[in-house]
Amino acid sequence: MSGCCCLQCVRTQQVAVTEDLGQFKALLSPGFHCIMWPISSIVGTLSLRIQQLDVVCETKTKDNVFVQVAVAVQFRVLVESAYDAYYRLSDPRGQIQSYVFDVIRSTVPKMELDEAFASKQEIADATLTQLKDVMKDYGYEILTTLVTDLAPDSKVKASMNEINASRRLKEAASHKAEADKVRQVKAAEAEAEARYLSGLGVARQRKAIVQGLQASVSEFSDEVEGATPKDVMDILLLSQYFDTLSSVGANSLILEHDPATVANLQRQVGVAFLEKGSGGHK
Repeated sequence: MSGCCCLQCVRTQQVAVTEDLGQFKALLSPGFHCIMWPISSIVGTLSLRIQQLDVVCETKTKDNVFVQVAVAVQFRVLVESAYDAYYRLSDPRGQIQSYVFDVIRSTVPKMELDEAFASKQEIADATLTQLKDVMKDYGYEILTTLVTDLAPDSKVKASMNEINASRRLKEAASHKAEADKVRQVKAAEAEAEARYLSGLGVARQRKAIVQGLQASVSEFSDEVEGATPKDVMDILLLSQYFDTLSSVGANSLILEHDPATVANLQRQVGVAFLEKGSGGHK
C-alpha cells in the first residue's frame, strides 16, 4: 500500500482495514481510494496470497523413539472474513503452530516408528482436518498440510541404517552361497561328463587297437608262408617296444635298454595268461 494522507492506493491481492477515530469503518479493495484523513485512516493490510508456515515439532513414538516432524501448512485470508482475520487473531501463525503441535503430539505417539514413516499422509490429513474448521472461524482457509520430514535421532537413524545394511549383506551372502553351490554342481557335472567321454574314447581306442592287431596277425599269417601267430605277435611287440623308446627319448628321459627286455616281457605276458587260464579251470 502506498499514498499520502487522504489519497491511498491498495495493491493487488491485498485488502486494507480502515478505522474512524479507532472504530472499524470498512475494508478497502485493491485500487485508488480517498479517505477523510486524519479522521479516517488505514490501520493495516492483509495479504490475500497463499502463505506457507513451516512447523517443526518434536514428539515420541509408541516405541519410545523421539522424532522431529516437519509440517508445512499452506493457508490464505478469506476476503469475506477479513474482519475476523484482522481483529480476532493477533498472531495467526502462532495459533496455527499451536494446533499443529497439538495434532502431531496426539497422533504420532499412537504409532511405532516404522508405522509413522508409512503414515505421513494420515498425519497430514489429521492436521488438515483439525485446522480447517478451527481457522475458518477466524477468517483463514487452510488449503493443505504436508508432512515434509520425519527425522528420528541421529543414533536411531544410524542403527536403522546398520539393520538395513546387515539384512542386505545377509541376502548378498545367501545369493553368493547359492551361486557357489550352482557353480560347484555344474563343475562336478562337467567333470563327470568329461571323464565319461574320456572313458568312451579310451575304450574305443583300445577296441580299435585290438581289431587292428587281429587284422594284422591274420593278414601276415596268410601272406607269409610258415609264419605263426606267435611270430607275428613277437614282431608287433618289438615294434611297440621301439616306439616306446622313441617316445622316451623325445622327452629327454634316460631308460636302460637291453635286447632281452622284449623276450622277458613276452615271457611275463605268456605266464600271466597261463596263470589266468589255469585259475579259470580250477
